[in-house]
Amino acid sequence: MSSRPEVTMAQRKRQLVSSELTEAALHLLALKGFDAVTIDEIVTTAGVSRRTFFRYFASKEDVVVQFLADMGTGMRAELAARPVGERPSVALRHAVRVPIAACADHSDRALRVVQLILGTPALLARFLERQAQWRDELTAELARRLGLDPDTDLYPRLAAGMALTAFDAVLHRWSGSDGAEDPAELTDRAFAVIAPALDAGER
Repeated sequence: MSSRPEVTMAQRKRQLVSSELTEAALHLLALKGFDAVTIDEIVTTAGVSRRTFFRYFASKEDVVVQFLADMGTGMRAELAARPVGERPSVALRHAVRVPIAACADHSDRALRVVQLILGTPALLARFLERQAQWRDELTAELARRLGLDPDTDLYPRLAAGMALTAFDAVLHRWSGSDGAEDPAELTDRAFAVIAPALDAGER
């Protein structure tokens, strides 16, 4: 029993350091560009050592990859939590709203990071890798919800792909407008376009 508070405090400290490093890195990267920022600048801004940085991240690219991982956390869980029998277009729209809401909650920083990712080929490649993972997760969950076999039925993978294409389009539009457009409203408009195909093809 006595060790639990110590573990909790250690975890809290670790999370705090990780958050401070992430905040410092993303701020600098978004401000100066990916190639212009050094790890030394990041650790100086965060007030930690290089050794501490490498305890949390393998590289400055890794900081952005972690941001992407956090962005997509909860999409599959949200899809799984949607009411049984809900139209696929509605369930998938709510799933995609998870990362969109994360962007909206940290709009200025998130916008700069999204612009950084979309404008940096190495980061964009990692983003596309992450989207492929999200597509696999959404495919599996959609197949489970609908009682379909993801290995033989085309619908789950196509539907997941359409949902993430809508997500990608929203990010590009939001980024291109420099944050002037509302990402939640853009998401609704994007899904209004693809909803007929999503809902017509579920069976």
